[in-house]
Amino acid sequence: MTSQPTPTKAADGPGGTGEPGSGLQAGLKNRHLTMIAIGGVIGAGLFVGSSSGIATAGPGILLSYALVGTLVVLVMRMLGEMSAANPTSGSFSAHADRALGRWAGFSIGWLYWFFWVVVLAVEATAGATILEGWIPAVPQWGWALIVMIVLTATNLVSVGSYGEFEFWFAGIKVVAIGAFIIVGGLAIFGVLPGVDAPKAGLGNLSDHGGFLPHGPGAILTGVLLVVFSFMGSEIATLAAGESENPQRAVTKSTNSIIWRIGVFYLGSILVVVALLPWNDPSIKEKGSYVAALDSLGIAHAGQIMNFIVLTSVLSCLNSGLYTASRMAFSLGQRGDAPKAFARTTSRGVPLAAIVVSVVFGFVAVFFNYKFPDSVFLFLVNSSGAVALFVWLVICFSQLRMRKIIERESPEKLVVKMWLYPYLTWATAALIVFVLGYMLTDTEHDGRETVLLSLLVAAVVVAIAVVRQWLRRGGPAVESADTPVPVEVSSEAR
Repeated sequence: MTSQPTPTKAADGPGGTGEPGSGLQAGLKNRHLTMIAIGGVIGAGLFVGSSSGIATAGPGILLSYALVGTLVVLVMRMLGEMSAANPTSGSFSAHADRALGRWAGFSIGWLYWFFWVVVLAVEATAGATILEGWIPAVPQWGWALIVMIVLTATNLVSVGSYGEFEFWFAGIKVVAIGAFIIVGGLAIFGVLPGVDAPKAGLGNLSDHGGFLPHGPGAILTGVLLVVFSFMGSEIATLAAGESENPQRAVTKSTNSIIWRIGVFYLGSILVVVALLPWNDPSIKEKGSYVAALDSLGIAHAGQIMNFIVLTSVLSCLNSGLYTASRMAFSLGQRGDAPKAFARTTSRGVPLAAIVVSVVFGFVAVFFNYKFPDSVFLFLVNSSGAVALFVWLVICFSQLRMRKIIERESPEKLVVKMWLYPYLTWATAALIVFVLGYMLTDTEHDGRETVLLSLLVAAVVVAIAVVRQWLRRGGPAVESADTPVPVEVSSEAR
């Protein structure tokens, strides 16, 4: 029998009273955190979005995934350094709050919340499409409603119920990709019993126009197509604040991200492009993973992959609602959102933060059905580059937070960014380069996505600056040494 969950340090942060029901609770077990960390890097975008990347870059898409994967590993290392020293429900938003100023924490926190509530609508619609295909008696909007209600209910019960659902969702994804890599690998080398795969072979990596059939520039175009499928890697650092040992959870998830990206992304994509020629029409028609399974003659490959995609969609919905609500909770604690967002039930659930997040998600779903080519398209494009904005803020926060930690509590630097500060600056420069390259992309809506996202970001930053000016009656931007209310560890208190 497990002990009753106890309030975490979030309870005593700004806006919290430390009384029962005023803070989050340590309801996530180690196995939950492990699977959240593993599943966080496996989004539905890997299954449904990789086909366009393969068609654009050919086998060279492996370099695109490797480049973005390296970027994510470096960013997560920076975030791990800050979060291991100060685990908090606001993660990078709370770190930016202290390192760069209140305006930065406010801005990136709300932009991140906006990103995930839009994702709720996208994933709910994707899941509803699959379910309607199985049971057409229920309309698509009905399935979207059912899915949203069920996962909202699990998040409202307790953080443990969220963790349990995510444990099984992530487990199914991990087992599915693992099985795909093993079966596909055996077929590539011609040792899979009872299967004849005449198109399979490592020759597919260099035949059919070469490894880079569209030239080296296609690698960067591929980066634009795959970069957003990596969003979610940072969820483990937010969830760590509700675990029994936050520092250990953050350290473990940070150290394991290299093999997770290497196996699940590079490994599975390598199998796809080795099983089939990159220009095989079935990759675009059926999707890369379904086409790969079909090439092996596996019965009902399409339905098998639909089930896996549905699991990924439900996992993304589950985590999206959790992540949005915890960011709203943290913003409420720091006085950057209504105080009601920082209040929790007796089970440690931020009720108002969850309800507001899911209501916005429902509104976005409505726009998707009524105005898909106008309002909803604006929502999707205007939140599309938020992932890159978050990573960039993490870079700049780490540059300043390292000095603060070294000055105040150097013993908490249990995770350190490699080659600081040079590799941090190089990572920031690469992110800026990707954003700049997106401005040249008109074929895949890269320019529109960046411009609309910058517009929304500019509005949010302006609100933050004006808000601080009105509150303080002076300049809104603070230095890294200006005391701001942030969550601190029990040792620091």
